[in-house]
Amino acid sequence: MDTFVYKLGDALYINLTNQCTNACDFCIRKGRQGMGEYHLWLKKEPTAQQVIDQIGDPKAYSEIVFCGYGEPTIKIDQLVQIAKKIKADGGKVRINTNGHANIYHGRDVVPELVGLVDVMSISLNAPDAEEYQRICRSRYGLESFNAMLDFARKCLGNIPEVVLSVVDVLSPADIEKCRKIAEEVGAKLRVRQKE
Repeated sequence: MDTFVYKLGDALYINLTNQCTNACDFCIRKGRQGMGEYHLWLKKEPTAQQVIDQIGDPKAYSEIVFCGYGEPTIKIDQLVQIAKKIKADGGKVRINTNGHANIYHGRDVVPELVGLVDVMSISLNAPDAEEYQRICRSRYGLESFNAMLDFARKCLGNIPEVVLSVVDVLSPADIEKCRKIAEEVGAKLRVRQKE
């Protein structure tokens, strides 16, 4: 059975799509069907209403995170509709994204997210465009790195908290370079563990 909503710790996660603009070397999707007992490969993507029906009271969770087995901003219309309901019901929203929403949709989607998203967590993953493309293998090639940073900059001042994240498989030197990039952008840096 398809899993659209799943609980990890005290947070609730939303799995909108398996589509992604990247094919990262370290992605959890390689060789795994899901997280724990949750099967996250979707046979059919959910409607916004199907997800809303499964959320219940969003205040029962520390936050509700758009982070499935794909890039959630690909389904921007459904994401906005669901986030509006979560916020109306007093919940906190985080999006985990690769930052390619604007290049994917061909427009700046950040204004559509204002007031709906508390935390935007963007996967930086590398200290430069060449390394990013080597490990993330984006459909947008070398352009993808700057597109991601541009998205992060557009989020600043519009989304209360903007975080760039890297996986701890990077060398300490590369993590330090990523820290400087985050500082230049004006975002926080989070070093996350490889799943």
